[in-house]
Amino acid sequence: MTAPSPRIRLDDEVVLRRFEDPADLPELHRVIGESLDHLEPWISWSEVYSPDWTATFLSRRVERWGHGEYTYVILLDGSIAGACQLHQHELTPGDAYEIGYWLHPAATGLGVATRATRALARQAFRMPDVDRVIVAHEVDNHASASVPARLGFTELPSVMVDGVENRVWSLHREALV
Repeated sequence: MTAPSPRIRLDDEVVLRRFEDPADLPELHRVIGESLDHLEPWISWSEVYSPDWTATFLSRRVERWGHGEYTYVILLDGSIAGACQLHQHELTPGDAYEIGYWLHPAATGLGVATRATRALARQAFRMPDVDRVIVAHEVDNHASASVPARLGFTELPSVMVDGVENRVWSLHREALV
């Protein structure tokens, strides 16, 4: 199996790299805290966010690397601007990985999520038996929808996840631009 690279330089401004525990903890906690109002409509953990929650989140990302999950910190000009992830879960088809992403509000509108998603799709397609990548998000999250739309993903029928309607997008290996 060819695992995704732990460090991906997208350009002179944006780097994706594997989380480093505990080195990333103070900055990650600050960035998440500054992003809560922006993220709250789309996340389930805003009410439990705390320093302990961030420490647990970070240590789990490090532990799960290579076990169906590859989570990256997004660095913009050397500072944490968000996170992105390739992962599989019980709803992920066997030939696919799902891509997720979030950004600090100051990093939105710069194409960062689009560049990160393209890079993660390329990393997924390096792995054997991965024929497609999926992005899923709540139907009202129009900012998240713009990313797969820009990259040529095909929209699939929506699905209900925990009582919430989600838009689902798929990109096959041969369609990646």
